[in-house]
Amino acid sequence: MLNNFYVGIKKFIKEYYKSFLIALVMYIILMFPVDYYIITGGGIMEVGDRIKVSDEYKSKGSFNLSYVSEIKGTISTYLLSYVMPDWKKIKVSDYTYDEEENVEDINVRGTIDLLNSNSYAIKNAYLMAKKEFDVKKIDLYVYYIDKDTTNEFKVGDKILKVNGVKVNGADSYRKELSKYNENDIIEIEVKRKNKTKKLNIKLYKKDNMIISGIYAEEVYSYKTNPEVEIKFKKSESGPSGGLIETLDIYNKLTKTDITNGKKIAGTGEIDSDGNILTIGEVKYKLLGAVSKKADIFIVPNGENYETCMKVKKDKNLKIKIIGVSTFSDAIKELKKIK
Repeated sequence: MLNNFYVGIKKFIKEYYKSFLIALVMYIILMFPVDYYIITGGGIMEVGDRIKVSDEYKSKGSFNLSYVSEIKGTISTYLLSYVMPDWKKIKVSDYTYDEEENVEDINVRGTIDLLNSNSYAIKNAYLMAKKEFDVKKIDLYVYYIDKDTTNEFKVGDKILKVNGVKVNGADSYRKELSKYNENDIIEIEVKRKNKTKKLNIKLYKKDNMIISGIYAEEVYSYKTNPEVEIKFKKSESGPSGGLIETLDIYNKLTKTDITNGKKIAGTGEIDSDGNILTIGEVKYKLLGAVSKKADIFIVPNGENYETCMKVKKDKNLKIKIIGVSTFSDAIKELKKIK
């Protein structure tokens, strides 16, 4: 009986092995990666699950961060983007500063953007709520590396020391570099993927300044009263949740519930001064909010707001859309809603 089974299997393989090989080759070809992101839709996530404030005021409604859904760029998904409605392909190079950067650099930069978003959200919310906050430390991260430099920095390196002297922010870093001359080799200690590394760095001169061939981004950490804790997953990176983060923190710090029991979704980068900056793929974020039955969608004024209003009209959407230019604008507009 067992022998007959093996004979049958061998016969089956012999007759159909060519079809299997063709199918395997086609699968490999179709799954071959391409330098594109494929956007397939959007959704929302309640930020209250990521942000905790000591003795926070409770809310009857919710603030929800709008996001886009991406799938891996392969030959198959690339081809599908031509026939699937609302699928959009974006070149990886649209996110890079030069041809030498890769997807990992983009992802690490997104993590730095999220750290900054969290920092700006805390500052603006506590300032508006008139609560205590003080700078605890300033971390300095390598954000971009000049393609003409030969130094061995990596995007995401946290700069710790210059020739043994501790660095606390961009001014501190520039001050240490100014002690040296063009073409000097100095030791810079960095933290990379939780490991400390010492790099021998060549210095350059540009516009009468001594530089190391990088653009570095500051990230502030604050000591607050009451305490606040923000925990996003590694995959939830980028700056576009800043406005919603700030609104959620502010609402937890103040007695008046500005949600008014509404399910509020939105998007928009926030800067240190509370300005709301334009973001990408707002159409997908709006449609994601609609699909999750949000009552209100908050979006940066200008191009983003105009795009959303056009989509609302074209698709006859019922959601209320609010355009804002600053964080204080967002609070004023929400307080008007009953």
